[in-house]
Amino acid sequence: MSITEKIAKHYQTAIGGELIKYHVDEWETDIYFRSTYPLKDESKILQLQAEGKTVEALVESIVTKARSKDGKRLFLDTDKIKLMNEADPMTVVKVATAINNAKLTAQQASVAKE
Repeated sequence: MSITEKIAKHYQTAIGGELIKYHVDEWETDIYFRSTYPLKDESKILQLQAEGKTVEALVESIVTKARSKDGKRLFLDTDKIKLMNEADPMTVVKVATAINNAKLTAQQASVAKE
């Protein structure tokens, strides 16, 4: 197996893994997310951060990565405006932090099982 095949196999395992659930009390809802995302999704978030647009990057993380229980996107791109202007900033930060720390959360859960 070539190195690129190994890379693709690892990625498919990571992206196809079980969704992580996060309950948002303030929104009375569960948000699901994966422990990894394609670089094309991450690149937009990283670009916003590099431009100093931290709040927009947090909102982009939520809109891009938040999923329903069945794995479908929870938010539309047009929901960014509502999250930027009509959502409690502390809740947005809390949700984005949970989603963006998904890899760490998944590793902690794995360690806790052992």
